[in-house]
Amino acid sequence: MVKFSKGKTALSNQIRRLRFENSEMTQQQLADKVGLTRQTIAAIEASKYSPSLEVAFQLAAVLDLPLTKLFEWNPE
Repeated sequence: MVKFSKGKTALSNQIRRLRFENSEMTQQQLADKVGLTRQTIAAIEASKYSPSLEVAFQLAAVLDLPLTKLFEWNPE
């Protein structure tokens, strides 16, 4: 059985690092490309919010990487 904690999600990501590797893209620039707010990108990066599957695929497309390079499932 998978246990979930409040606050942080079980989904971790590499978005912040990958933004910087992609021409030092800002949170706002990434948000504009996927139709989100900068605050939503910040919450996703901090693992305080899990994006929908559609948004996850959009983020992967913008960063030109497969989902498995952006996100990792950590249930513990």
